Amino acid sequence: MSIITLTTDYGLKDHFVGALKGKILSEYSEASIIDISHYIDAFNTVEASYIIGSAYSSFPKGTVHLIGVDMELNKENQHIAMQWNDHFFIAADNGILSMLTQKIVPQKIVAINIHDRLPSDATDLDVFVKVACHIARGGLLNVIGKEIKTIKQVSDFQAVTANDGSSIKGYVIYIDHFGNAVTNISKKQFLEIAKGRPYEIVLRTKNIKTILPNYSAIASSEKYPLKNYEGEKLAIFNEAGFLEIAIFKSNPSKFGSANSLLGLNYRDVINIVFR
Repeated sequence: MSIITLTTDYGLKDHFVGALKGKILSEYSEASIIDISHYIDAFNTVEASYIIGSAYSSFPKGTVHLIGVDMELNKENQHIAMQWNDHFFIAADNGILSMLTQKIVPQKIVAINIHDRLPSDATDLDVFVKVACHIARGGLLNVIGKEIKTIKQVSDFQAVTANDGSSIKGYVIYIDHFGNAVTNISKKQFLEIAKGRPYEIVLRTKNIKTILPNYSAIASSEKYPLKNYEGEKLAIFNEAGFLEIAIFKSNPSKFGSANSLLGLNYRDVINIVFR
């Protein structure tokens, strides 16, 4: 089975996602198409990077991941295809893939150069579809592009440690469906700097002094049911390995969330201070 995943900022109101799937099936009818997300904020490459970085490992090796966010070919952003950790990624070179390359060195990256081989009215999306189907069939990257060694990096994914190790400064990079605020502070970085020291996560409201192993660990006493803890703020490292600030059993549409109740928004600063 040849799997092609789709991550875009197209939403589902318009025809774009359906047309994209139709183009893939017209090019390669045996492809299995899986949606990761079509609700990335418009042109938000940081959010797209977080989503694809969190989702790719759930798929089999050899999966092709097509990322349609800020994908227009221009003087600043070329089109690239990357083999990384035995998966393949197709995107504009706008920083989306930098979250991956900060963790593991890519196996191969090529600057796609097939644009002049397609019809004159071919769109950027047509290019991505052609490349995705070529790779899904087992085609080589060298056939569709010229090998390059580096891609653009996005500094938003690099939480900064103070020179004296007294703090980590990060940013909110994603607000999820539950209104939880995901930061760019990784569990790996935290453990390397903390070294068992006490710490506080500094918020506009009361600070958080403990990162829990899971949401339900908020129940600090066996005397009270979990319902008694609903609405309390907490911090965990989520499945993607990043620090997340949440409200226990939050419902954004009814009761509020970390986003609304704690005033945490995209790009807000989050500091962890060690004592």
